[in-house]
Amino acid sequence: MAILRKIKSGVKKMISGSRKSVPAKRAVSSSAAKKNIHKKTADRTAKRAALKQPEPAPEKEFLGVSETAVGRMKFSTPEAVRSAARSMPTELPATYGRDRLVIHPRDPYWIFSYWEVTPATYDTLRGRLGDDFYKAKKVLRIYDVSNIVFNSHNAHKYFDIEVGPDALNWYIHVQEAGRSWCVDLGLRLPNGEFITILRSNVISTPLDGPSWITDEEWMVPEELFARLYGMGFGFGQSSPVGKTWQERIRRELFSGILSSPGLSSSGSPVKVPQRGKKRKFWMVVNTELILYGATEPDAKVTVQGVPVKLRPDGTFSLRFSLPDGTQVLPVRGVSADGEEERTITPVVSRETK
Repeated sequence: MAILRKIKSGVKKMISGSRKSVPAKRAVSSSAAKKNIHKKTADRTAKRAALKQPEPAPEKEFLGVSETAVGRMKFSTPEAVRSAARSMPTELPATYGRDRLVIHPRDPYWIFSYWEVTPATYDTLRGRLGDDFYKAKKVLRIYDVSNIVFNSHNAHKYFDIEVGPDALNWYIHVQEAGRSWCVDLGLRLPNGEFITILRSNVISTPLDGPSWITDEEWMVPEELFARLYGMGFGFGQSSPVGKTWQERIRRELFSGILSSPGLSSSGSPVKVPQRGKKRKFWMVVNTELILYGATEPDAKVTVQGVPVKLRPDGTFSLRFSLPDGTQVLPVRGVSADGEEERTITPVVSRETK
């Protein structure tokens, strides 16, 4: 019995020992599990932190001027690069603060004038003239200065036009074409005295018809004309014109059909003698003299004592034969009122050899 009791007690001890060891194992396994969980949580947190960290900035590139300009323009729009709107110019000033009178020809019979007189100039005239300044008329005085050097006293003629006190420009009818003109802006006092304020430039109006002046006609020797004419038609070794055409043109050129404008005439063509035909060569040379001039339209003019009819603008021209010897052509002009007279005598000599 005692033995059985000892066996039972031993078995109970063994059973109780095994029961006590199981919680210890369980405690060890639970602490390891907790450590594993903490480790996994830490790994997850580290991964999340790594994902949230920004990527390292790339190394900075140093670009040149052209690369920088291209980079800026890459994503630009027309509105972004459009220049600022241009500002419209303002109106021209009414005055420039300078005393000035200018005239321009509009056509053979009209002149356009414009002027500016500064207040300082008017103040000077006001102080100089006193009450006469307010009684004076503002006047444009137009001078005919054709073919002269104007010195304020030698104009062929002049006429006055009254203008308004506030006028700054005026159209002037000169009544004659092809003349030279100069204009004064001034004040005409009650006693008739004219006070000049400004003087304009000198202009010439165009003619209203063909010019009466005959230009010299430059003569061209036949050989030079033929050479120039041949160059125009391609005479020469490198000529693009065929030989047949060249020979035809040469025949026409030297047979009088084509000849120099300076030497040709219907009565004396340049001819090349042909073989087998009788030669009939002849030549005539003569000269003429053209005399021309101008004066007042109402003046009286004589040439060698013979009255000459003037054109409406006062011009005249005559044509004379010029034989050998000396020709004296006195030209006499008298003003309409008979107070002035001028005589000009051209002397021309001719000698034929």
